Amino acid sequence: MILSDFDLRAYLNSGRLRIEPFTEEIIRENGLDLRLGREFCELLVSERAVDLTKRLRDVDIGELYRCYESEVISLKPNTRYLLHTIERVTLPPELMAFVELRSTFARLGLLIPPTIVDGGFSGQLTIELLNTSFPIKIPAGTRFLHVVFAKLTTPVTKPYRGRYQGQTGVTLPRLESLITNR
Repeated sequence: MILSDFDLRAYLNSGRLRIEPFTEEIIRENGLDLRLGREFCELLVSERAVDLTKRLRDVDIGELYRCYESEVISLKPNTRYLLHTIERVTLPPELMAFVELRSTFARLGLLIPPTIVDGGFSGQLTIELLNTSFPIKIPAGTRFLHVVFAKLTTPVTKPYRGRYQGQTGVTLPRLESLITNR
């Protein structure tokens, strides 16, 4: 069941769903609009392979990104970025969420992959973005994402406690737990 604005207000008022900082303006008909934070990281083009078959002791994933902090997010054409929300989202175990780009930004040629927020997650959202078009500048604080919340038929038995729990700002990929011990 997708939550309406009425349902979202009830969850927010009960404290079961937490959005911090919260403003009434982010509530939409069937979801919440989240705002773009000031930090963003550009994924650099590189010939260097990230070898997931080996231990990552010597791999600095940060070398593959150039990170910035600015009041204006400048997006180059045909470039991938990691962005984050201003808001910290905390979901109870009976909710999950789908993250979508607001349609105006999609109409400008911006794309995000399918993104799901699991029941029990808490943190700012880090979002992958591809600019397929022309240079675009977006002020930090702009309502950028639309998050649709769904109530699960039963609460998850193991709320999210993964590698991105509690993240703040842009969080680069955390590959350590993907590697099989060899």
